[in-house]
Amino acid sequence: MDLLDDEDGDRLGGNAPEFTVSELSGAVKRTIEGGFSRVRVRGELGRVSRPRSGHVYLDLKDDRSVLAGVIWKGQAAKLATPPEEGLEVVATGRLTTFPGQSKYQIIIDSLEPAGVGALMAMLEKRKKALEAEGLFAPERKRPLPFLPEVIGVVTSPSGAVIRDILHRLRDRFPRKVLIWPVAVQGEKCAPEVVRAIAGFNAMTPGGALPRPDLLIVARGGGSIEDLWGFNDEAVARAAAASQIPLISAVGHETDTTLIDYVSDRRAPTPTAAAELAVPVRADLLATLGAAGGRLTGAQARGLSIRGQRL
Repeated sequence: MDLLDDEDGDRLGGNAPEFTVSELSGAVKRTIEGGFSRVRVRGELGRVSRPRSGHVYLDLKDDRSVLAGVIWKGQAAKLATPPEEGLEVVATGRLTTFPGQSKYQIIIDSLEPAGVGALMAMLEKRKKALEAEGLFAPERKRPLPFLPEVIGVVTSPSGAVIRDILHRLRDRFPRKVLIWPVAVQGEKCAPEVVRAIAGFNAMTPGGALPRPDLLIVARGGGSIEDLWGFNDEAVARAAAASQIPLISAVGHETDTTLIDYVSDRRAPTPTAAAELAVPVRADLLATLGAAGGRLTGAQARGLSIRGQRL
């Protein structure tokens, strides 16, 4: 018998059948889960709690109401956008009840910022926090090696970016290049870039696979959503912690991401990163030739003067 559709009970009034609290709670639970099996809710994140269990508990709110939410541990690790208090989001999940306290909540399996404005607000918040820690300070930036023996490139192994970098290096001054393939957008981007930077730093100098003297993190242009992986706090911290000097070359000249602020040098394009990485070999040869000519001339003049004096 469906407890919520008991018309006889309404008609009988005081003679309506009695139900236990558990029976009534179960009926409410079935009704809510059946009617709201999949919903999308837009709101601002209020309280965000991350206990040791790994689950995430939060509030979704607007100007009049608050909806409790939970993201289970396994799903929380897969979210492209980590929940932050004050961020406006669109949450996707299912409604359920918590009979023990006569409450209902949304179990969230997808969370995304509600438009570009929300993304920019979250980015500005992260930027201020990292800047307050001193990660953008000019004095912590390392100088680039003049002529690196090995260059590590963190980017997608396919596409124009890696071809442009390799082509420009070959034209200017051929060097050994190690490519660490990563996803350059989407939910896999940030963790793969973090692993790549840490992996290059973990290599042994002079080992079978030599440790790079310089790193380039690169991808082509795109929308703010496409570049969002490089605005991830973990990526910025990995770049700041790198013991190998790092050039960021993400997007086009007008694109700016968090990794640009913490890197040792920022290149406006991937091609420009290759130009920052190595000098022009022909120019060096011409400079050495001119210096050699001046040295030979100076020696000849010195010998002539000494001969005249003798």
